[in-house]
Amino acid sequence: MLMFNTNQELTPSPRVCDPLRSVDETSSQDFEDTYQPKTDFLKALTVLAAAATGAVAINQSWVAANQDVTMALLFGIGYAGIIFEEFLALNKSGVGLLMAAPSVAIAVSELTRASAEVSEIVFFLLCAMTIVEVVDAHQGFKLVTDNITTRKPRTLLWVIGLVTFLLGSVLDNLTCTIIMVSLLRKLVPPSEYRKLLGAVVVIASNAGGAWTPIGDVTTTMLWIHGQISTLQTMKDLLIPSAVALAVPLALMSLTSEVSGKGQDSPNVLASEQMAPRGKLVFSVGFGALVFVPVFRAITGLPPLMGILLGLGVLWILTDAIHCGESERKKLKVPHALSRIDTQGALFFLGILLSVSSLEAAGILRRLANYLNVHIPSIELIASAIGVVSAIIDNVPLVAATMGMYDLTSFPQDSEFWQMVAYCAGTGGSMLVTGSAAGVALMGMEKVDFFWYLRKVSGFAFAGYASGIAAYLVVHNLHLSP
Repeated sequence: MLMFNTNQELTPSPRVCDPLRSVDETSSQDFEDTYQPKTDFLKALTVLAAAATGAVAINQSWVAANQDVTMALLFGIGYAGIIFEEFLALNKSGVGLLMAAPSVAIAVSELTRASAEVSEIVFFLLCAMTIVEVVDAHQGFKLVTDNITTRKPRTLLWVIGLVTFLLGSVLDNLTCTIIMVSLLRKLVPPSEYRKLLGAVVVIASNAGGAWTPIGDVTTTMLWIHGQISTLQTMKDLLIPSAVALAVPLALMSLTSEVSGKGQDSPNVLASEQMAPRGKLVFSVGFGALVFVPVFRAITGLPPLMGILLGLGVLWILTDAIHCGESERKKLKVPHALSRIDTQGALFFLGILLSVSSLEAAGILRRLANYLNVHIPSIELIASAIGVVSAIIDNVPLVAATMGMYDLTSFPQDSEFWQMVAYCAGTGGSMLVTGSAAGVALMGMEKVDFFWYLRKVSGFAFAGYASGIAAYLVVHNLHLSP
C-alpha cells in the first residue's frame, strides 16, 4: 500500500531543477559547476578547426563534383553530434546551425522556396511559445490545475493523464510537461509514485500533441506544409492518441505504486495567486492558439499570419491592462520574449535547412525510392519512424520524411501522413530521452534513464502499438468520430 510521508518537505532542494528558471539559467549554473579551462580550450580549438576545414573544403573541386556525397557526410556528422550531445557537451542548436551552413552553401540555388517555408515554421513556434509564456506568467493555468483536488493514487493517475492530454493538444509538450510536473510537486511528496506520475505526464503530453495541428512541432510542420489538414487529422487521430494514453494508464493502475490509498497532502496551490486579469489573459491566449486553424480555414492564409494576429492582440492587451504598472513588466510580452526557448527554435532552423538541402539535391527522393522497393508497406515505414524517434530527435526525422515523400506520392490526409503524425508524436514516449517532455522530466525530477526503461518503457510501447492498431481499425472500418 502506498503511504505518503507527510513529514517530507514539498519544497525542492537547491539542486533540483526549478521549472521557473529558464533553460539558459539552468545551463549557466551547470556550466559553472563543471567548467574545466584546459579541456574546454581544446574543445574550442577542435570546433574552430572543423569549421575552418569545412569552409576551405566548400571551395574544392572534389566537393563541387560530389555534392551529394558531401552533403550526406555533413548531415551524418552533424546528426551524430546531435545524438551524442550529452557525451560531447555540445549544444545541439549550435551543431544544427553548423551543419546547415555548408549544406545551404552547396545547394543555395535550389533553396529559395525552402528557406521561406523553414522560416515560417520557426516564426510560428516563436509566436506560440511567447503566447504560452505570457499566460504562464499570469498563472493562467491555475484555472485548470486548481480543479484537481483528489489525492487517491489511482484516480489522480487518470486525472493527471487526462488533464495533460487535453493541455498537450494546444501546448507544446515541453511547456505542458513543465506546467504539469510543477503541479505534481505541490500535490504529491517526493516518491516513486510521483516519478510514475511524471512519466504519465510525458506519455500524455506526447499523445495529446499528436492529434491536433498545434499540439506538437512535428504535427505543426506537417500541417503548415499541407500534408495534413485540421479537422480530418483531429477526427482520425483522436481515438488512436487516446488509446496510446489509456493503455499505459490501465497497466500502470495495476502496479504496486498505484494500488494503495493516498493520504491528503497540504494544499500548497492555495498559496499561489493568479496575476491581475489572469483569467482574461488565459482566455485571450488560449483563444489565440485555438483560433489559428480557424483563421486558416476561413481566410486561406498561412498559419503564421493567424498566430501573428493572436500574438499582436495579446501584446496590445497586456500593455493596456498593465499600463503604468512598472512592477509588472514581467507580465508583458517583451519579458516573455526573453524567456522563451530561442535555442530550441535555432535548432529547428538548422535541422530544417539541412534537410531542405538534402531534398533540393535529390538525396531524399532516392532514399524514398529505396525504401519503397525494400519496405513496400507504408504502415511499417511509419511505425519504424516512431520507433526511431524514441532514440533520436523526431523533428529531423519528420523533416526528412517530408522531403522523401511529396504530396503527389501521398496526398493530403492520406493514411501515410496521418500515421507519420501519430507515430512521430507518440513514439518518443518509449524512452525518457526520446522527446523534449522526457528530457524535461529528467531534469526536474531527476528521473534516471534506466528507471524509466524498467518502469515505463514497456507501458509506453504497449500504448504506442495499441494506438497503431486502433488507427488501422478506425481507418479501415471508417469509425472515426
